[in-house]
Amino acid sequence: MSDIVQNKVWNKLLKEVQLLMLSEPLMAPFLEKSILKHASFQSSLGQILLQQLVLTDLSEQAANKIICEPLYLDHRISQCAAADLVASYERDAACDTYLSALLYFKGFQALQLYRIANWYWCEARYQVAYYLQSQMSQVFDVDIHPGASIGEGIMLDHATGLVVSETASVGNNVSILHSVTLSGNGCTLDQRYPIINDGVLISAGAKVIGNVVVKEGSKIGAGSLVIDSVPAHATVVGVPARVVGRPSEGMPALNMNQNLDC
Repeated sequence: MSDIVQNKVWNKLLKEVQLLMLSEPLMAPFLEKSILKHASFQSSLGQILLQQLVLTDLSEQAANKIICEPLYLDHRISQCAAADLVASYERDAACDTYLSALLYFKGFQALQLYRIANWYWCEARYQVAYYLQSQMSQVFDVDIHPGASIGEGIMLDHATGLVVSETASVGNNVSILHSVTLSGNGCTLDQRYPIINDGVLISAGAKVIGNVVVKEGSKIGAGSLVIDSVPAHATVVGVPARVVGRPSEGMPALNMNQNLDC
């Protein structure tokens, strides 16, 4: 997502804050600290993530540097965050403003903390990456390994209990519900983790285990166990999962229709 779109998201957030301050003036100090005192989306996002961390081991200054440095050195992080924010607003029926997702939706916030941890992982600063992963698990009950690869336009709905293991790969415009596991099979060092392609919808409680590929536009039903690769534009369900039909949409993740399409 480009800087132009990111700036549009930021301008929309500022307008939403102004309206909220008129209707809920008691929230003004919180909104000032989180949004209005910041000159950019990157700065505001960094502050909001900092407010979620359990700062028992680091000084506030050190934590601020750990969170904000990647946001300013790699604009791709905030571009992806803006795309994720748009995804939450457009796909989550309970999300009525961009502001709600930014301030309160733990799936969105956990995903952005992963993006920062992934930056440190790619810089071979593994201990910082692990520290942020630990914070994510403690604060949000979400465990995304910093070595995983996750695209943009991702919606983590509820997110509680989500596990994404090292080297698992998730494409763009994917929607994942709570209690989903994307995990490896075995302890060898070769590829043992799943690959989720673009536009896939993974419903609540689904488990995708091992070196399998879930191809684009597929849908995985709630509670399913996927241990074999899934063809493009297929609906799978069951333990173990089997193809039961085709999604009625080309990209099921975009409209969150969880019918089985049998």
